[in-house]
Amino acid sequence: MIIAGDSRGQQGKVLQVNIDDLTAIVEGVNMVSKHTKPNAKHPQGGIIKKEAPVHISNLKVIDGSGKPTRTGRKIDEKNQTLVRYSKKSGEVIK
Repeated sequence: MIIAGDSRGQQGKVLQVNIDDLTAIVEGVNMVSKHTKPNAKHPQGGIIKKEAPVHISNLKVIDGSGKPTRTGRKIDEKNQTLVRYSKKSGEVIK
């Protein structure tokens, strides 16, 4: 879920994360118009809508109840592995 900016309140699936720039591309969010020349993929060329990157500080994870939440990390008691969990509900995020 986007928590700040022009796309605030919109939700989507994270398609790609760029660690170097601390940005992420979210499906259907922060759409921009890109002008393209004709090429093999788009023989007509023209204006194409595509997703632009969003800074990861403007994103929140949606937990199982469908609400945005902060995440934390803790050691799972069963198999002693580090897991992410929802700070709002306390359940483990997969």
